[in-house]
Amino acid sequence: MFNSRRGALLAAVCVAGLGCAAPAFAETLAEAIALAYDSNPTLQAQRASQRALDESYVQARTGYRPTLSASVQGNYEENRTPGGRLVNGVRVFGPIEGNSGSAGFTLSQPLYTGGRTAAAVSAAEADILTGRENLRRVESQVLANVITAYVDTRRDIEALRIRQENVRVLERQLEESKARFDVGEITRTDVAQSEARLAAAQFQLSQAQSQLAISRANYAAVVGQNPGDLAPEPSLGALLPTDVAQAFDAAETSSPQIRGAEYAQQASRARLAGARAERMPSLALRGTVGWNGQADPLETEDYARNIQGSAVLTVPLFTGGLTNSRVRAQIERNNADRIGVETARRTVLQGLTQSWSQLIAARANIGSSDEQVRAARIAAEGTRQEQQVGLRTTLDVLNAEQELRAAELAQVSARRDEYVAATNVLAQMGRLEAPNLTPAVTRYDPKTNFSKLRFTWGWVPWEEPIAIVDGVLTPKPAEKPMEAAPTAPK
Repeated sequence: MFNSRRGALLAAVCVAGLGCAAPAFAETLAEAIALAYDSNPTLQAQRASQRALDESYVQARTGYRPTLSASVQGNYEENRTPGGRLVNGVRVFGPIEGNSGSAGFTLSQPLYTGGRTAAAVSAAEADILTGRENLRRVESQVLANVITAYVDTRRDIEALRIRQENVRVLERQLEESKARFDVGEITRTDVAQSEARLAAAQFQLSQAQSQLAISRANYAAVVGQNPGDLAPEPSLGALLPTDVAQAFDAAETSSPQIRGAEYAQQASRARLAGARAERMPSLALRGTVGWNGQADPLETEDYARNIQGSAVLTVPLFTGGLTNSRVRAQIERNNADRIGVETARRTVLQGLTQSWSQLIAARANIGSSDEQVRAARIAAEGTRQEQQVGLRTTLDVLNAEQELRAAELAQVSARRDEYVAATNVLAQMGRLEAPNLTPAVTRYDPKTNFSKLRFTWGWVPWEEPIAIVDGVLTPKPAEKPMEAAPTAPK
């Protein structure tokens, strides 16, 4: 595994323009998202953690179910009396030995737990809902990383092309400068200026190659394969709201941070009900059947059988203040979780405001950079033509060429920044999900695993009416509805 990953990273370095052949296959952003959605280890681990969390619901419901235990016991006894003992008037020395054996079964069925089990079940359900929102949050982070790695790689590929073109132009400029110097049209200073600019451009080209290798390695780490010939990324306009007010409304209902905090508050409220239930009585039925007799020699037909049935009512009377302390602690934990909802809401509001502002600024920057590139191209071409008739110097041409390359690089970065800002807006809103970005992908539904656990080994039909009675006074978690997000065009 390590060797294969190391080979992938080496391949990422090679195809950055350092002498190795690039793979001959194209790739779209939708394909990259689908691959990461199915195979990213961070996302796979979070799904496994969610499936483990689903088991807490089964474990909590065992409080309604009967328990059966078996026990086997063997005893050996030896008594020694100093000075012996009298048996029928005769003093006898030596130990008295004896042995016995017993076996039995005990069956216990809770009838009413005072709401303890109902509270545990409600808390488990709320924890599972919280876990699902954490899974959505991790999925959003992974997809944001995929998109960022994708557009970073495309930006750096384009930047490398610009740097390569710059080197080629400056090489021609140097050759032209040397030819004009040979015929006495320019001085040695003009040649030196061309040489200096070419050396700087070659260094910038090496930097661009290195940056592309880094971006390709980041892509391979998050997607699971090296990038090929990446296609232009599709527009996210269909998923974005028309104004920031709509973004705030969508985040209020769909943000995994806010929804997760609300479910965490519901879980602590259920645990508070469980702490209060410790003051309530509990009722259970208990039955035992056992056999006992001599173990050695073993004569099972001589064993006595004992059958006992009982109804056990347990009423807590005094716990030294333990129950009251637990109730107070749960009250404060619930207060903290309730405050945490507002904290999450403000955090999302802050992040969404920042991302939206960055999106607006990036869109404005795209327009400015496009105009800058257009003007710089005209200026660079005019400067070269004016140099031919002696109206411009070599330095003027070199400066115009440098400004054009800087404008082209700024244009590439502006488009990348706009796409990343749009991605961050969707993440804050809770819309950055694989099915929204790639409708063809099969959604991973955590409810599928949970539904399989509703009736598992150990379930008994009478636990349902017991659960209804036990949960009369226990708050139930409520799953919030979530907006139906639009999907990106194919």
